[in-house]
Amino acid sequence: MSQHRVPVRRFSVSETARAEAFSDGIFAIAVTILVLGLAAPAHLPGRLAHALVSQWPAYVGYFASFSYVAVIWLNHHQAFVRIRSMDRGLHAANFFVLFTTAALAFPTGVVADALRSDVSDVDARVAVLLYASLASVMCLSWLVLYHYLGRHPELMDPEVEPTYVPHGRLRSLAGALAYAVAGALGSLISPLIALGIFIVLPAFYFVSSEGLPAGRGSAGDTTA
Repeated sequence: MSQHRVPVRRFSVSETARAEAFSDGIFAIAVTILVLGLAAPAHLPGRLAHALVSQWPAYVGYFASFSYVAVIWLNHHQAFVRIRSMDRGLHAANFFVLFTTAALAFPTGVVADALRSDVSDVDARVAVLLYASLASVMCLSWLVLYHYLGRHPELMDPEVEPTYVPHGRLRSLAGALAYAVAGALGSLISPLIALGIFIVLPAFYFVSSEGLPAGRGSAGDTTA
């Protein structure tokens, strides 16, 4: 009696080249949209210098968000150095990261406009809470990606250091909590506190992009 073998689907796993190219395009568009938020301010004759200084929140917002996207790009590059193939679940996790990255320009503009009006205004507090919320979700998107990689190690290079995924999860969760704290402090105490944390956090993740201090010998992992 002959047995009918179920055909194996060979097209559910793919190489990473197209995903990397698409992701790099999203990152490029994200930083381009950020810089479009910087515009020559309206001013009276002889008041250009004052008008330029008065839109300082736009400069701070651009710096914080550009730094964040830069760190995300670095993290993404480090991840795909280790990833050898993609399946549908990993594509979905990657899209989640790109979704949050592309949306970053919106709260950046909201924060700049609100702080330009009044740094102690209720709207400014809401604006920094909005930014912190999206930044936290972005960190959680990386947590999802690392969790998926941990569940599917066959998608990564066999020689990937064993600390990569655990450290990635830890730093992603720490980032989500840090941005949540920044949003809470900014909305309850002062928006300037949140703004300072928004600037410091990307710098911290850039400096520690080669891994956590305890695992430096086998480092190389990054996270948002």
